[in-house]
Amino acid sequence: MSAMKPATAGAPYSVPPEPSRLPAFMLALAVHAALLGFLWFGISWQTSEPVAVEAEVWDMSVQTAAAPELPTPPAPEPAPEPEPVTPPPRAIEPPPVERPAPTPPDINLQREKERKELAKREEAEKKERLRKEEEAREKKLAEQKKKEDAEREKKELAKKEAAEQKKKEEAEAKQKALAEAKKKAAAEKAEAAKLDKLRQDELKRIAGAMGSTGTAAKSTGPKADSGYVAAITAAIKSNTAYGGSTTMPGNPKAIFKVEQLPTGEIMSVRLVKSSGVPEFDRAVENGIKKASPLPKKKDGTVERTLDVNFSMKDYD
Repeated sequence: MSAMKPATAGAPYSVPPEPSRLPAFMLALAVHAALLGFLWFGISWQTSEPVAVEAEVWDMSVQTAAAPELPTPPAPEPAPEPEPVTPPPRAIEPPPVERPAPTPPDINLQREKERKELAKREEAEKKERLRKEEEAREKKLAEQKKKEDAEREKKELAKKEAAEQKKKEEAEAKQKALAEAKKKAAAEKAEAAKLDKLRQDELKRIAGAMGSTGTAAKSTGPKADSGYVAAITAAIKSNTAYGGSTTMPGNPKAIFKVEQLPTGEIMSVRLVKSSGVPEFDRAVENGIKKASPLPKKKDGTVERTLDVNFSMKDYD
């Protein structure tokens, strides 16, 4: 029988050649012949005739009287002839079973089995590792969620406290603003009352002067020094904003009558003569009002009545 060559790794599996049946047949024939010989020897040993044995018994004791005659023993019966021993029926032998000769284990199958077992173990280890990682991740997420919830609650509490504090501060600010507004309104009311009283007193003075002495014309005349006039002119001019053209022929002039308090605050502004350009007249009037209070003289006094004249070319 030729030796089988192991299959190379990676080559397709092939069925090995069937071994020869002659050795198995010869071995079965020899075993059956030995069994038959053993049975024949056993049967022939049991068929030998047994040997007959005869014995006589004598009494050796002393007898005083003559012994009675013993009855004649009957003739021995002939021994029965042994029955012939028939050999047991020969067992029917089953036909020889042809068994394939043992084949050496396939290395590729063994390797494939080991590979599958290794892959199975690796898969189990991978599942266990993934399970542990998933548990760790879930635990970490739970801790992170708990921390975020705590921070969110803390922020919400701080936000609520801040809102309450803001609301409280707004209420306090509102009350303070209301108190300040009341205080300011009272101060403005008192100041307005004071100014109104001064205005009334000045009107009375002007009315008395015009009715008795006739010095109103003098008070409106150019009695002030040049520095005082220049300061008032500069103050009014710096507060006047006229964006129109100043190249009109004839150099139009606007004349205003200004009444002021001893503090320099303007009581009234009245247009005496228009320049013919309403925009210019309004611009000069607004400049006079914005210049309040007007500058004072060097001695701290003011002219209660002023004639303010402004030509259009003064703003070139």
